[in-house]
Amino acid sequence: MFYTMLKSIFDIMPLQRILYIASEISPFLENSIVSSCVRNLLEAMQNKQIDVRVMVPKFGTIHNRVNRLHEVLRLSGSIVSIDDIGHTISVKVSSIPNTRLQVYFIDNESLFSGRRSVFNDNNNIFFEDNDIRMIFFCMGVMGTLKKLEWEADIVHCHDWITSLIPLFWKKLYSNNILFEKAKIITTIYNNTFSQHFPLLAAKIIKLGISDKDATLLSSGSLYDILKVAIQYSDVVLRGEVLDLELFNAVSDLKTPDLINNDDAYNDAHHKIYENMFQAGNAKTHLA
Repeated sequence: MFYTMLKSIFDIMPLQRILYIASEISPFLENSIVSSCVRNLLEAMQNKQIDVRVMVPKFGTIHNRVNRLHEVLRLSGSIVSIDDIGHTISVKVSSIPNTRLQVYFIDNESLFSGRRSVFNDNNNIFFEDNDIRMIFFCMGVMGTLKKLEWEADIVHCHDWITSLIPLFWKKLYSNNILFEKAKIITTIYNNTFSQHFPLLAAKIIKLGISDKDATLLSSGSLYDILKVAIQYSDVVLRGEVLDLELFNAVSDLKTPDLINNDDAYNDAHHKIYENMFQAGNAKTHLA
């Protein structure tokens, strides 16, 4: 009788909402495989009648007029303080052509739209403040979700710039009802860099992250950043075959590769989403 009731609960509580957070999405920015992976997943899940949203940085290479971006005033205007400096969030939206898919762009003129490049300057040198840009983007996503009052069942993060989302979600926002039930997935790609951010831990401590959690980022290396994402995610995937150095750095990653952008790729993700959602609801109803 009990398990029949539990099954009926699942039957009336299907997976409804998935939030994708990524470094890029086609056709707005096509800098790596991330853009096509995220685009394909969005369309496949929407075709399964799931409400999907996606949030990406508004890099300066994304032209407002050409891509028909417009600012959403009710979502804009919040301040993210990083290392005692305030950065204003501007949220813009646009739709992927010939679809019903809406994209939210998290922007700040100084950190994103005012630069005519992505992660490297005109001399192909990695921006020294990419750690601040990562913090701002992740905090901007969280703040925008609060204003939207949109509760996701699954949150799927793509690429290193999203790596602080799992930590912030579970340590800064765990007491907010909008962030209580979501399961978090992180997909890792080969978008690597050698720059270290030795002050990254100190910067996120000022946001409210504990010293213990921040010490995981003590070196500020890419590998430490990814390991934090792995530790605080519920599932971790590889978006492509990782290069040897990166693979060795995350050698404890035991989850399967999901690297082909076809129906099997999308169906495999949907199965993972469904399993995570049902497991989470089982824990809720059995508690």
